[in-house]
Amino acid sequence: MPIGLLTLELFLPDAHSLKDKRQILRSLKDRLRGQFNVALAELEHQDLWQRSVVGIVGISSDKDHLRESLQAVMEASENLLGRDLISQEIEYY
Repeated sequence: MPIGLLTLELFLPDAHSLKDKRQILRSLKDRLRGQFNVALAELEHQDLWQRSVVGIVGISSDKDHLRESLQAVMEASENLLGRDLISQEIEYY
């Protein structure tokens, strides 16, 4: 059963506290979970205000479906985050 991991690296210049950062990440998580039924977690930089690495995981019995789903999540992330998205990478296991 294939598993896909989409990693997003973010720079959040509008976050001036950890509370601001959490609010931005919570909004991103709620939108992506609701639209795509994926799991999300902050993986790195939990103690920094303006940096974050978010992991998004999907699982499917069909590798093509998983690839299409994570591609759609990646495109939605680009639209939601705009200039705040520094890099993104998809890995399959």
